[in-house]
Amino acid sequence: MISWTLKKFEELSLHELYELLRLRTEVFVVEQNCVFQDMDDKDHYCYHLLGRKDDKLVAYTRIVPEGISYPDAPSIGRVVTSPSARGEGLGRILMEESIKELFRVYGRSTIRIGAQLYLKKFYESLGFEQSSAVYDEDGIEHIEMIRASV
Repeated sequence: MISWTLKKFEELSLHELYELLRLRTEVFVVEQNCVFQDMDDKDHYCYHLLGRKDDKLVAYTRIVPEGISYPDAPSIGRVVTSPSARGEGLGRILMEESIKELFRVYGRSTIRIGAQLYLKKFYESLGFEQSSAVYDEDGIEHIEMIRASV
């Protein structure tokens, strides 16, 4: 059972901030072998969705307001699940929870994301459609995707 918490940046405890940055680094930098600047000055404006199992952070996204990543839509970014919790369908649950929370905070609206290309079918299964050509971001192929409000 996953317990979910949504917090603004300034509501995060130092412990929570450390945990989420550690998980992001574990997956994006170490596992995916991608050297990039994770702390990109967007976190301060975002809501942070933390998923815990047995008091351990196992899932995380940041919910980005309109005008920060995209001028015309809010976004969901830094989507990450702990390697220790994979194979349980947690990625889908995390995205469904993120979409629900984005709608609760910002109202029902179009959502734009930058997705790793290999996850295209996964995001399509959640209602997203490709909206850009493939582009390189930090050595990984990405595409922009959009999910129209329903």
